[in-house]
Amino acid sequence: MSRSQETLSLKRKRPEPNALALTPENVLLNLIKSKGDMGIWKADMKRETNLSEPVVTKALKALQGRNLIKEVVNIQNKGRKHYMAAEFEPSKELTGGAWYTEGNLDKDFIDILKKSCSKIIGKFKVATAQGVYDFCKDNKIISVDITTQQILEILRSMVLDNEIVEVKSTGLGEFHKIPVGTVCYRTASGMGLGQGPKVGAMASIPCGACPRINQCTPDGIISPKTCKYYQKWLDFGI
Repeated sequence: MSRSQETLSLKRKRPEPNALALTPENVLLNLIKSKGDMGIWKADMKRETNLSEPVVTKALKALQGRNLIKEVVNIQNKGRKHYMAAEFEPSKELTGGAWYTEGNLDKDFIDILKKSCSKIIGKFKVATAQGVYDFCKDNKIISVDITTQQILEILRSMVLDNEIVEVKSTGLGEFHKIPVGTVCYRTASGMGLGQGPKVGAMASIPCGACPRINQCTPDGIISPKTCKYYQKWLDFGI
């Protein structure tokens, strides 16, 4: 065999670069990465790649062992194995947001925030969501990081539970430091001079304030049929 024939034979035996890239692990990794912070269900991986169950299971195990992917909890379908690329953080739609820890509603954290908000509002008689947040932050009342949005969600849930009242500032009396028309909160009892107008039932429909509105469907886990706040609103007397 001539030298040119030997060289040609070696070239034929050398694997194509694309053949190396199309291993089950790489196919699944590329698919998982393409789903971003929403991740993908194992069954969908099999459907989109046409790979068999044993092949997918083995590839996922290898990718997890190399810390390239991670398994995450989907609060809407906890029984499903959901996977995401390691560089992404799960979306709020997937995990439920700040109120959930490992797929479970953090009731203790919510209760602590509610009690803290109630005490602050009781101290100042009337307060805005920003004012409650600032007081929590300045006095280090909560040991973990919170956001103004989280405080607002807590206050809205307290309004729905009739623990506090949502009003608008008149700029008079206790509202003299709060701009006219600003939404603020006060205790449910002790409404006195200078109180703002209470927000009506239609304006306070829970759907508009609900942080899970994007996950709410007629027949889903989160739905109007199972929502206690929605039922309270229906029973409001309208």
